[in-house]
Amino acid sequence: MCLLAMVAAWPAFGQADPPAVRGGPERGGNGLKVGNGRLHLTFDFETRFDSAAGYFPRPGSGDPVVVSDQLSGEALLHIRPGVRLELPGSKLDLSLKGYADYIHYTGLITPGSTNTSRVEAMADLNLTYDREAPIGFELQDHLQRSDQTSSAAIGAGVLSLYNEVQLKVPIRPGGGAFEVTPLLAWGIEHFKATGALPPVGCDSAECDPDLVSTFDYSNVRAGLNARWRFLPKTAVVVDTDFNVHTYARGRTPTALLMHARAGLSGLVTPKIAVTATMGWGKDFGEVAGSALLAQLEANYLLSQTASLKVGYTRTLEPVAYLGLFRDDRGYVEAQALLGGRLSLRAISSLDFLKFQGDRRDTLYKLELGPQYQFERWLVLGAGYLLGVRSSSMGGAGINYSRHEGYVRVSVMY
Repeated sequence: MCLLAMVAAWPAFGQADPPAVRGGPERGGNGLKVGNGRLHLTFDFETRFDSAAGYFPRPGSGDPVVVSDQLSGEALLHIRPGVRLELPGSKLDLSLKGYADYIHYTGLITPGSTNTSRVEAMADLNLTYDREAPIGFELQDHLQRSDQTSSAAIGAGVLSLYNEVQLKVPIRPGGGAFEVTPLLAWGIEHFKATGALPPVGCDSAECDPDLVSTFDYSNVRAGLNARWRFLPKTAVVVDTDFNVHTYARGRTPTALLMHARAGLSGLVTPKIAVTATMGWGKDFGEVAGSALLAQLEANYLLSQTASLKVGYTRTLEPVAYLGLFRDDRGYVEAQALLGGRLSLRAISSLDFLKFQGDRRDTLYKLELGPQYQFERWLVLGAGYLLGVRSSSMGGAGINYSRHEGYVRVSVMY
């Protein structure tokens, strides 16, 4: 029975729709007619084995509050009803997608884990007004509750509730070769530990369940992005933003972080697209750190239905207790569509995290697997995920290897 649970585990790479390769199969066309658009009802059933699913009650303790200080494996069931609304219009475009995800811990591998079953969720709203006009309007909102947090300092065993709302005003004078977009965004994130004891070997705030909430933050971001297409498919790009990053609890000082980047983006040959930017990041707050920012990415179109992407990025971001961290990331992504129905995808990334002070982390991720579209409304997928994290600081929650196997059936009406 455990083997069946391990074999039956589908995600879809972070529970988001994988980017379609050119010529990919359509998943729309059905649904309920709503004005000029359609309302789709979705349902996913997924089983997954996770070797580091969480911190569970200790076997034989007889007390559900006495939680282990070691990450344990478990077979999980995901029941995920959702909705997708698409309302295109000559002036106003509206799209909305979301789901509620009930995660059931079966107790097949770690007895006592069932009590930690929970509900996660995701919702995305996109509203666009006058997409082709000289002055447009875009409103976006992203809401998510999951155990995949955005904080680089926190490891496994933490739940995150995240929301960001973003307003953009694209300005396209003349024929649209030049475009400048002011933006304003506000994001908040709240954290909750799934265990009641600190992981083995860790006595600092990054893995103390009683202090996880001190990582809660609010971030207000104002930015200006500009793009000048000096060739039909090649542009000069400039991206700048200023972030006011404040923490609701604890003594971490507010970060006043500026990012500024400039470079080129576009086709260098009919099959190769390149993005190359460089810039600077600086905190004008108490931490006062700074770093060089960079991105170099090449996307090679192997065929009309297959592509390969290789890239490197360097970013500078704020984090509680540690002030700032620099992330040097290399990544590779390959995807292909075979026969119009079978999609293959593989992603690999390696992050070197350098925090203010002495802490250094390394994070490796691998995601791969196929999915097959039997009908317009029915998709079956399977795959494997690997996550390996090591840190100069001790603690089971930030030093671990995580293996996940999955199978998922997706239905969309």
